[in-house]
Amino acid sequence: MTVTDYLQGVYTIMPTPFTGSGELDLGSLDNLVDFQLDAGIHGLAILGFLGEAHKLSGEERRAVIRRTIERVAGRVPVWVGVRAIGTPASIEQATEAQDFGADAVFAAPIDVQADPAIFRHYQQLQAALKVPVLIHDFPENFGITISSEVVARLGKEGSVHYIKMEEPPVGPKTSRILELSEGSVHVFGGLGGTFFLEELERGAVGTMTGFAFPEVLLRIYDLFRQGEQTAAARIFDHYMPLIRYEFQPKLGLALRKHTYHRRGIIASDHVRAPGINIDGRTAKELEAIVKRVGFEFGVTGPQELIG
Repeated sequence: MTVTDYLQGVYTIMPTPFTGSGELDLGSLDNLVDFQLDAGIHGLAILGFLGEAHKLSGEERRAVIRRTIERVAGRVPVWVGVRAIGTPASIEQATEAQDFGADAVFAAPIDVQADPAIFRHYQQLQAALKVPVLIHDFPENFGITISSEVVARLGKEGSVHYIKMEEPPVGPKTSRILELSEGSVHVFGGLGGTFFLEELERGAVGTMTGFAFPEVLLRIYDLFRQGEQTAAARIFDHYMPLIRYEFQPKLGLALRKHTYHRRGIIASDHVRAPGINIDGRTAKELEAIVKRVGFEFGVTGPQELIG
């Protein structure tokens, strides 16, 4: 595979906007897409764990896919999340996304902790599609560990050439996958961007995460790719307090939605049950950190960075 054969860069895992009463808000989805494109994002990923896909009806899921792809209008790739109990249902979700015009899918593993079954699942999923499949490796949420050996075998034998790798420690596993796959698998990072710099240093081709100030990740990526590693590290270090605070377990989605709401991009920060919505004290903590790193709420578009 050559550099032109695969996707890379900063992909935003987008939250799904709801109204204050919990209904799907497609108008806010339009605004969120527009903001990401204005920021210069390399691609969008929808209906992942952050997108509350597991809380949507089938029709709501289809509405989000249709609307996002229509709004993007081919300007950047759109990747759609797939999560189901078995392979046939995963194929059904992925085929539907492909038919709507998705450029790729990122798929959770099936609920079987066995290497042969995991390999077979992703191999069959990719064989059923014309668009690329990206392995979503997130054992903390999915409860399944995907070994580096299986990932490498999928790259070499299963035509699955991408992974969104979110199993700490991310550095050693990233290196192991790249070593075993011999260039047949390309790694995207995640985990809120908390290890983005180290992931790039280990050979990751980008990141897929929901951090609500994507302009930060884009600057880090651009500087790093230009050979300006020291400048990239300076940006990374400056904004780490915000990256760290936003990526709190069980609360990260609510913090991101609150940020997009305060930035005037989505109409409500509502998180569907059983998700957690933030309280007033947490909102004040978030605002204080946003100000501390030099950003402001109330500014709808991308903001200038310090450094």
